[in-house]
Amino acid sequence: MRNGESGSRCLPASSTKPMRAQVEEYIVSLQDQIVSAFENLDPAAPTFKRDSWVRAQGGSGQSCIFACPGDATIEQQTVLEKAGVNISIVHGILPPAAIRQMRADHTSMPLPEDPDGLPFFAAGISLVVHPRNPNAPTVHANYRYFEITERVTGDDQEGATQPKLLAWWFGGGCDLTPSYLFEEDAIHFHSTIKQACDRHGPQLYPTFKKWCDEYFYIPHRNETRGVGGVFFDDLNEGPHARLSSPNSADAASRPTSPAEIFAFVQDLGNSFIPSYLPILTRRHPLPYTPHQRRWQLIRRGRYVEFNLVYDRGTKFGLMTPGARIESILMSLPETARWEYMSELGAEGTEEGKLVELPPLNEICMERCFVASP
Repeated sequence: MRNGESGSRCLPASSTKPMRAQVEEYIVSLQDQIVSAFENLDPAAPTFKRDSWVRAQGGSGQSCIFACPGDATIEQQTVLEKAGVNISIVHGILPPAAIRQMRADHTSMPLPEDPDGLPFFAAGISLVVHPRNPNAPTVHANYRYFEITERVTGDDQEGATQPKLLAWWFGGGCDLTPSYLFEEDAIHFHSTIKQACDRHGPQLYPTFKKWCDEYFYIPHRNETRGVGGVFFDDLNEGPHARLSSPNSADAASRPTSPAEIFAFVQDLGNSFIPSYLPILTRRHPLPYTPHQRRWQLIRRGRYVEFNLVYDRGTKFGLMTPGARIESILMSLPETARWEYMSELGAEGTEEGKLVELPPLNEICMERCFVASP
């Protein structure tokens, strides 16, 4: 397989397998494709550590982690500094605290109440890549499927019947976080994911891009986290707060059935390698200075602030019984920096371009519409 290509393919829409099984099969394949693409890009570097694990409360997963801490003879030569490509397929009972957090995060979708908790199933892939070179951007992607079901009692516990679904939805997205702004990289990233979105309806990319800009924002800094991408949640067959109603007369075409939404998610997942690998390939060989490295570490500090203070997935994961903390926090960079009243990022500097991103994001979206076929 050549760098920049994805070997994952959408599963047939007519599959008779339960959606749980289809999602699991897909994310296992996608994880392998993405990890292989990074390993092929830098064959002299250590391979990703593949860490399979089992959750005592139900389910399993695999964390694929790249790191070479403390080995100075290797670490200065690798394309990546730290990266994680994780999958999890878990089930169990959501405790009341997690249900309350979920209800706050999913206000557009009614969720059942149960003081004793609710059975759930969740499967997803989550990745964060922190390259070594400050000219190469950090990237994040996450695609997930969630079910809440009735409690299984009596003979049903033997597994003869599937529990009744009370709620289901898909969510996910991807975003790019550079330390130094290369506008052509942002346009390439957005154009690639826009093409994936447009195959499933014209309103998806502009709606989910706007949602991403709103979500990946650091209020206490009054800064965006990066150049954005797409973000979506609560995507199912029912009405959606941000999309036209499926039953409205003027509704633009959008996926509504489980098979249609899953096909959309697969197209986005498959777009990751072609959206990011060409950027990383182009930027990682560029020379850089200690000044640029210092700014990269300050930007990584912002990344840490967002993930620990605002990110839904981090907060929900830490509230879930049996949470695998190492996997949840793999998104954090190996090294970050906080400076008191740093002079870096001033208006008119290369660093300052990132502090003035909201107007650029609109320009980027306009150019993506031109760049897309």
